[in-house]
Amino acid sequence: MATSGMNGMDLNEVLLAVEKAAPVDAVKAVTRKIGVSLGALWVSFLVADMSGRALVRLVHVPIGDVSGARRQDEDIALVLPFDGGPQEQALRAQQALVEQNGGEFVIRAPVTQRGEAIGLLEIALPAAPPDAAVRRVSEAAHTLAFVVIANRRHTDLFEWGQRTTPFTLAAEIQRRLLPPSFTCEADSFTLAAWLEPAASIGGDTFDYSLARDLLHLSITDAVGHGVQSALTATLCVSGLRNARRRGGTLLDQADAANQALIGNAVDRSAFVTGILGRLDLRTGVLAVVNAGHPIPLLVRDGTAQFVALPVNRPFGLLRDKPFRHSQLALRPGDRLVMLTDGMLERDAAALDLPGQLEHLCALHPRELVRVLGDLLLDLAGPGGTLPDDACLLVLDWHGGHGETRNTDAGADPDRASAQPAEISG
Repeated sequence: MATSGMNGMDLNEVLLAVEKAAPVDAVKAVTRKIGVSLGALWVSFLVADMSGRALVRLVHVPIGDVSGARRQDEDIALVLPFDGGPQEQALRAQQALVEQNGGEFVIRAPVTQRGEAIGLLEIALPAAPPDAAVRRVSEAAHTLAFVVIANRRHTDLFEWGQRTTPFTLAAEIQRRLLPPSFTCEADSFTLAAWLEPAASIGGDTFDYSLARDLLHLSITDAVGHGVQSALTATLCVSGLRNARRRGGTLLDQADAANQALIGNAVDRSAFVTGILGRLDLRTGVLAVVNAGHPIPLLVRDGTAQFVALPVNRPFGLLRDKPFRHSQLALRPGDRLVMLTDGMLERDAAALDLPGQLEHLCALHPRELVRVLGDLLLDLAGPGGTLPDDACLLVLDWHGGHGETRNTDAGADPDRASAQPAEISG
């Protein structure tokens, strides 16, 4: 029995077209189907740049060059920096927007899954689209999100397109330690994290994993810089993940990271600071292990304050001394911000992080981490080169675990950020 897609297409036909296409052509197979079904003049997909500050149009051009674009074999990457225009507005507001451009009417719909802004779908129509057509494009964009997620496992094309600057070896190692998605929306929480790397990688990482009734969190900072720091971070994060995936408790995870470093680090003086958290989604109680790391901030009722936590020694220093954990009870409306010292020291000390968190409290965590990263780069001066990695993990606690999530085409519209013009200044 054929399954009718929300885009006026047979969903089975769409999936068959994706499977028949090579992974690098999977998006084209879907967008072609979408365009034909709507009688579009043209269709385009733009992937979100890894910097979070641009979109990238991926184009297959067998011959010739495109001015100002990067090229890999027959693929072209055109970078479109955010400028406050309709493309950025559609992503920030997480809703489909329509713009008349001459005789064309361009619908721009976010390609989003669980709050992760993967990119943007653009479709040009010859006449003003009715609301039903805009809705179909929005739903098509949501379908496209799953196509991109499934196919980027099999090709480097999407990640190549997202990288506007080449990675060093240390940066490549560090990138592999981060979770596949930097944003996650659920019924009871919203989470987003960000990493602004230093010129010489400083070993910062973040991670999270969602279980049935638990959310696991971590943010870590390995000593040193470069490849050695990235390798030290690899031991720590791998120890944490291995213990977590074996069903270990929070203290088991802390001990596993500690033993991984003590038993395997080439540099015996290597250590890692970090904060581990395990949030009970039924109660909002967060169990925390602070391993010599900067303490987090809590934004509650519009006021941001640092949260005092008992401090353990960093991972990798003492073999047998047990770790201790503490608890923090979150209330609906709370925002917890975990960070590394790159957000607090040197030039970053002028950021007034508590004040910025209070000023930017209306932003979705996905937008907040990007704005704070921009502010930090501005403080670094011309070129925006950081002396140390800067890492953030922001958790908004809503409560209501197990209730039906309010979602529209991959995002909760009630949690979206205000338009850029409303948050400037």
